[in-house]
Amino acid sequence: MSGNDYVKYMTQQIVRYMDTPKPERKKIKQEKKEEPIIYSSKWFGVLPFAFRLLLKKRK
Repeated sequence: MSGNDYVKYMTQQIVRYMDTPKPERKKIKQEKKEEPIIYSSKWFGVLPFAFRLLLKKRK
């Protein structure tokens, strides 16, 4: 990704954030907090997920 593409992406994200009403932003933030946390991914990153995918692929 070039620098110009990154600036364009970040601008789009900021404009999308500013266009959403404040109550909706709060609702989305609250919903993200309520999602269950997968601790194996939080502690070890993508490795547990990749390992599970590899095991499923072999079956």
